[in-house]
Amino acid sequence: MTNGDQKTILIVEDSTTQALHLQLLLEGNRLNVEWADTGLKGVEMAQQVGPDLIILDLQLPDINGVEVGKRLKADSNTNAIPIILMTRYDDTDLILAGMEIGIDDYIPKDAFADAVLVETLRQMGLMAR
Repeated sequence: MTNGDQKTILIVEDSTTQALHLQLLLEGNRLNVEWADTGLKGVEMAQQVGPDLIILDLQLPDINGVEVGKRLKADSNTNAIPIILMTRYDDTDLILAGMEIGIDDYIPKDAFADAVLVETLRQMGLMAR
């Protein structure tokens, strides 16, 4: 859901530190940010808010990011929302499972994650150059 020309990004991340870091990065680039700290809250907020993009952690306290992605891609109201899996967790099987169900991209949380995320959002047309 856009707020005027401002795009909305939903962060599904259980780490407050990581979520606040992403929020500052994204809001500094004129994006509206919503945050869910569990997978189930993320699914619910995606259905309510209708964000332009979801940034999804793989490890969450209730259901993992792949399960969140499955639920969102199975719902006709949320299946078109792009999802970026952004995680430190490097379980290749889970990451591939996420890509197979329709998660759009994967960005590892490393020293380059912010730059990669910003460039990805620019290429998706969600941020100005």
